[in-house]
Amino acid sequence: MNYKLLGNSGLRVSPLCLGTMTFGEDWGWGSSKETSKAIFDTFMEAGGNFIDTADVYTEGSSERILSDLIQADRDHVVLASKYSLSNTTHNPNKSGNHRKNLVQSVEASLKRLKTDHIDILFVHAWDYTTPFEEVMRSLDDLVKQGKVFYLGISDAPAWVVSMSNTWAIDKGMSPYIVNQIEYNLTERTPERDLLPMSQALNLGVMAWSPLATGILTGKYLDDEVKGTRNEAKTSYRFNEKNERIARTVVEVASEIGCSPAQLSLAWLVKQNIIPIIGARKIDQLKDNLQSVDIHISNEQMARLNEVSSIDLGFPHDFVLRDGAKKMMYGDMANKIEGINNPNLYK
Repeated sequence: MNYKLLGNSGLRVSPLCLGTMTFGEDWGWGSSKETSKAIFDTFMEAGGNFIDTADVYTEGSSERILSDLIQADRDHVVLASKYSLSNTTHNPNKSGNHRKNLVQSVEASLKRLKTDHIDILFVHAWDYTTPFEEVMRSLDDLVKQGKVFYLGISDAPAWVVSMSNTWAIDKGMSPYIVNQIEYNLTERTPERDLLPMSQALNLGVMAWSPLATGILTGKYLDDEVKGTRNEAKTSYRFNEKNERIARTVVEVASEIGCSPAQLSLAWLVKQNIIPIIGARKIDQLKDNLQSVDIHISNEQMARLNEVSSIDLGFPHDFVLRDGAKKMMYGDMANKIEGINNPNLYK
């Protein structure tokens, strides 16, 4: 693999990130230690160096399993973890973005990981209660202490990220360098604000659920696949539009000669986005790793984008109407760069 700089930093990461929410069997569907090791080794041997986990994954087993795997060459691994979430129900301060939970969560993660630092610490989800100033000051303290090297944020509104970074930079504190979001061919709503904001702030972007829980692999299109189609229908993700998207993915993948999963990941890579790939089997991982070599033509990208397109909503759709553009640009609307391609991230 080649390596890319992550956001507005000099940190060099692989174009694919290995997600380790499947490391550990505590939730009843993950991978054993032996399988997790095989997956980790395969990813690293392919040139990957970017690993994503969280304190809450498999009740901490993900971090504990990783602790043994990274010891052989800790400095080579770019390790990302997260805080904010908890399965504890009786302690109001065991979750959230506030300083108390942040410090306690990071200390616990460092012990489980058997390391003295986390390369990238993510706010796992915005809690809508903690002042952003408290979050940024608390995170910056950990950076100054050397326990965390870089900061990231996940599952937060664009206004929170932009306000937080603007404030932190103004105060001489560490800003977020990467934004982690749900983004795939069935979930393109981040194109409204999160992706343009990320480009404007020069944030790296990581996509979780890049295969839409398997819908984009095409496996739910076959009525004979052990009832998985009926299982998928119980998910909010499975609907007529997503079925059309999956069928188009299968068709285009057949033309290219790759798997639907490889194509779906390549669609993200082509947009300078880092997919977080997770696997419970080595064959799945090996298939995903080949996505970095997939070439998608402009015509094929157009087909994928058309079948999965969304309404941008207000104010985007409003200001792009012909009448509004004529009032803003006169007769020059078709002659000014960027007007007819307003999504800055594309």
